Amino acid sequence: MDLSLFLIQTMNGVQYGLLLFLIASGLTLIFGIMHIINLAHGSLYMVGAYLAFWISSYTGNLFLSILLGLPIAIVLGIVIERFLIQRLYDRDHLDQVLLTFGLILIFDAMQSIIWGNDVHGVPIPDALRGGIMLTENLAYPTYRLFVSGVCLAIAVGMFLLIQKTRLGMIVRGGASNREMVSALGINIRWVYTLVFAAGAGLTAFAGMIAAPISSVYPGMGNSILIICFVVVVIGGLGSIKGAFLGALMVGLVYTWGTVLVPQFAGAAVYALMAAVLLWKPRGLFA
Repeated sequence: MDLSLFLIQTMNGVQYGLLLFLIASGLTLIFGIMHIINLAHGSLYMVGAYLAFWISSYTGNLFLSILLGLPIAIVLGIVIERFLIQRLYDRDHLDQVLLTFGLILIFDAMQSIIWGNDVHGVPIPDALRGGIMLTENLAYPTYRLFVSGVCLAIAVGMFLLIQKTRLGMIVRGGASNREMVSALGINIRWVYTLVFAAGAGLTAFAGMIAAPISSVYPGMGNSILIICFVVVVIGGLGSIKGAFLGALMVGLVYTWGTVLVPQFAGAAVYALMAAVLLWKPRGLFA
């Protein structure tokens, strides 16, 4: 194996891991703060991808599609939280699983009705076509570098927001002791709405920027949901830092597993999760 192949596959693994982090961060925020198991989280990823495809088919511009589609996804998250999820806060996890699984079925049916069951592609913006030359004969796609840079910038922004701002302090307080936060005069229900909307927005955004790479197809959110739960478990429930590290580990293991032992790439991810849980049963940063 030459150095250029090693470098390209490692960069692919990092890019995939950073994309997983966007999705898993919303999932771990929602569970860590609201204690809600949201099986429909992957469906919001699919919604984001289809919004990017649908709007870009009219505008011809991916960036404009993101600007127009992201508010739609955030409003959808607010509606789901206010009218459905709020009814689950004082109920057990089985009710949460049943309701959010029902949402998966609804999202899949609506996707089929509105956009059909064909596989669609989203064109890469002209400014990001081409690649960066690694060797005389080998280039790395510019768009993948762009996706990695955007995901890394969002990760840094999330860390600063949660650790260094008053809003982040409220969110962390709501995760550790919601009764005390409410006693201080803060409307914890609006905090929950904000967190759920942010999680929905991050997941939909991930689907939008991933659409030119992975295409847009029915049920695409279901497979990504499973691997994101693996990321959350490895990192530790409720930990953004853990989700970041876990996503990078899963991205690298899956990418290199696909290259070296394609038939066992999926199993390698679950083997990684098992190894981490044997070492730290509550995840890396519970």
